[in-house]
Amino acid sequence: MTTNPEAPTPTPTPTSVPTPTRVAVVTGGSRGIGRTVSLKLARDGLAVVVNYAGDTAAAEETVKTITEAGGRAASVRADVADEHAVAALFDRAEDEFGGVDIVVNAAGRLALSPIADLDLAVLDALHRTNIRGTFVVAQQAARRLRAGGSFVGFSTSVVGTQLPGYGAYTASKGAVEAITLILARELRGRDVTVNTVAPGPTATDLFLEGKTPEQIDALAKAPALERLGTPEDIAEVVAFLTGPEGHWVNGQILRANGGLV
Repeated sequence: MTTNPEAPTPTPTPTSVPTPTRVAVVTGGSRGIGRTVSLKLARDGLAVVVNYAGDTAAAEETVKTITEAGGRAASVRADVADEHAVAALFDRAEDEFGGVDIVVNAAGRLALSPIADLDLAVLDALHRTNIRGTFVVAQQAARRLRAGGSFVGFSTSVVGTQLPGYGAYTASKGAVEAITLILARELRGRDVTVNTVAPGPTATDLFLEGKTPEQIDALAKAPALERLGTPEDIAEVVAFLTGPEGHWVNGQILRANGGLV
């Protein structure tokens, strides 16, 4: 067989390098806003570690919804206020998916009572989850987030509206807001953002439980947009803050509430 010396040498086909999967840890990720955030981030192509406190069935259902749509997810039970359990949660994310790029701390506890009547045991439980839990999760995030990553905490717009009955809850969320910019500054040079989302009235099962139709209607009319927020509204905000389009936003409290004063 003869060859043509003038024939061009075939150019090798370049081998494409797959883009590494970004990984999110979502605490409280099996129900309410946390579940919707988990589903949104999974749709955006992230592997999601769904943390939950006790409802195994809800966590498994969230993971099933993600995986049946072609995504990657795992569920991990952990008390966010237990530093050893949270360290194990992050270990699982690193072992199964290779690292952690986004942490969304949606786990939280709500208790309503006038300050004069509040059972201090309820106060301690509330603050253990909302303050200590946020601190423990933020501590692991600060140690482990990869460059380009993001931490998103959760507060409440009631920090601004200061409604009666919300004293203990608002105090706990005020603490979350207070550490936001501090943590962002402590992570200088890491290319990691830290922000807090403070939703207004949002139509979750937890929010709607125990309220009359009249109360719900009044709350829906309070924002300038005259409706309740949806978990999807909040998930879109989280996706923006943790995506490349929102990476210049850092150390901020974002009140996602439709214009609630």
